[in-house]
Amino acid sequence: MNLRWFTSKTLREAGAVRKHYTRLLRAQRDLLAPTAINAVEAKLADLNYALAAGHLGKIRIQAEELQFAAEKWIKPYPHPAWRENVEVLLVALAVAMAIRTFFLQPFKIPTGSMQPTLFGVTSVPDFTRINYYQPDKQKERAELFEQIKQRDALQFPTGWERVKEWFRGNSYVRVVAQADGAIESVSPMTKFLIFNIKQTLTIGGVAHTMWFPPDYGEQPLANRAGLDPSHVYHQGEEVVRIKVGAGDHLFVDRLTYNFRKPERGEIAVFETRGINNPDGYGVNRMPQDQFYIKRLVALPGDQVRIGDDRHLVINGRRFDAGTPHFERVYGFDPKQPPRESQFSGHVNGAVAKAFGLYSNLPFFPEAQTVYTNGVSSYMVMGDNTCNSSDSRVWGSFPAQNVIGKSFFVYWPLTERFGVGHNTTAQ
Repeated sequence: MNLRWFTSKTLREAGAVRKHYTRLLRAQRDLLAPTAINAVEAKLADLNYALAAGHLGKIRIQAEELQFAAEKWIKPYPHPAWRENVEVLLVALAVAMAIRTFFLQPFKIPTGSMQPTLFGVTSVPDFTRINYYQPDKQKERAELFEQIKQRDALQFPTGWERVKEWFRGNSYVRVVAQADGAIESVSPMTKFLIFNIKQTLTIGGVAHTMWFPPDYGEQPLANRAGLDPSHVYHQGEEVVRIKVGAGDHLFVDRLTYNFRKPERGEIAVFETRGINNPDGYGVNRMPQDQFYIKRLVALPGDQVRIGDDRHLVINGRRFDAGTPHFERVYGFDPKQPPRESQFSGHVNGAVAKAFGLYSNLPFFPEAQTVYTNGVSSYMVMGDNTCNSSDSRVWGSFPAQNVIGKSFFVYWPLTERFGVGHNTTAQ
């Protein structure tokens, strides 16, 4: 019968009829009179007998008789096609929500704190790299000229090459002034669900709409593209010229940590709720409703310090390239200075200051400082030690904040695609 079920249209249609009216009878059993229930059940029994016998002619007749009986006795639903479609949609949504809640949750990386293991949103040019407040004005001007140079040299691919760039997560945005004038406003992104629909720049009273713009991460377009509100553009002049690389999109494994505790070196996703990162006025700068992703370095009760050689020392043991999950983090050349988006170990405050990096790292200001982790807390650090707000800045966080571990990068289609990004397999 099983093989004939796949080869016979009559068997498949009869099976669908039986399933449909069995479901309707169950749903209306408390509303129907006994006479109606008995009549439909009798025709269902006749169809079941015909299906068991396997006679196609009898199956066809009994299926039709079941339909006639059901149409006579079962109360019709209004708009049955819509009802079935809505039911299928609700079931699909329930399954999707269950998978997201208990098994795999999609996660998008907006920042570069885990580069080059996992990438956040990047751009060329990137005027956010310019520190307009640093005392070294020569260094500031050099960075400004470098970003202008990258912007002017940027080439937009066409044809098949543009398609391949899209699969790599790269989007290109170009806006040319349609009228003379300064930038009067840059609208917020118009979204529909998870999709960016449009964004508008108003220049000289004329709206310039960008359709389906990319995600700019935590930085707005104006900062990344270096838009100058005081500059007066002329018609035909280029206002925006930028290449934006999408941050890695991945699935978070929410199941594993229900059966075991997180292990050192795993890339974990956690809630920021309860983490305190005060500014100079005592105001907590840490948003309390977001998810961060970092590499877990310290377990409950660990004693942690960061040596001047850029290596973690935990419970007296120095971590190096032979430590599981840290092979690439400590595989750097010690003769080279720590570099942005390159594996450079972990720097403490003193080393960061020596190399001109952000050095306000209150929990690890120098190599001699030892931090004792709480009995129910974890500590995490970003692989991009030159640009990561992590436990060096705000300490540990409650163990219950961990929601899962990085599992599978599904977008974009780069060398990080797949499951091997958190080991040496990349």
